[in-house]
Amino acid sequence: MLNKVFIMGRLTRDPELRRTQSGTAVTSFSLAVDRDFKSQSGEKETDFIDVVAWRSTAEFVAKYFSKGRMAVVEGRLQIRDWKDKDGNNRRSAEVIADNIYFGDSKRDGAGSDFAPAYGAPDRGYSSPVGGYAAPMGGADHFAEIDEEDGDLPF
Repeated sequence: MLNKVFIMGRLTRDPELRRTQSGTAVTSFSLAVDRDFKSQSGEKETDFIDVVAWRSTAEFVAKYFSKGRMAVVEGRLQIRDWKDKDGNNRRSAEVIADNIYFGDSKRDGAGSDFAPAYGAPDRGYSSPVGGYAAPMGGADHFAEIDEEDGDLPF
């Protein structure tokens, strides 16, 4: 069985960081995701998708994301059945986030030009503080291409 979802959109509100009774961090937020096509009236439609992140992923989202920020979420679709206050049966669909990445650069010129990305717990990624360095050995390890032969090496 396969249940894998990738969505990219803008946060519709600031993430809410909460803790379960056992102290586990959980963050919920919603992404506005534009559809790839226009409706019959010629307007682009938008889906508002609920996302839930747990543990260190939840803490990461609450710390670095805010309303309007572009996010890329990789996760799984989960359907929950629940009862409303009137006792009616309800159903909700939400994405349980495994990995969350920045979909834009940090705004307002604050911080580094390199935005960190974050994977599932115990799989964090971030760019070096000073940016990226040239590969070890420098440019002198590249081979010259003989232009007379006319064939490209690929």
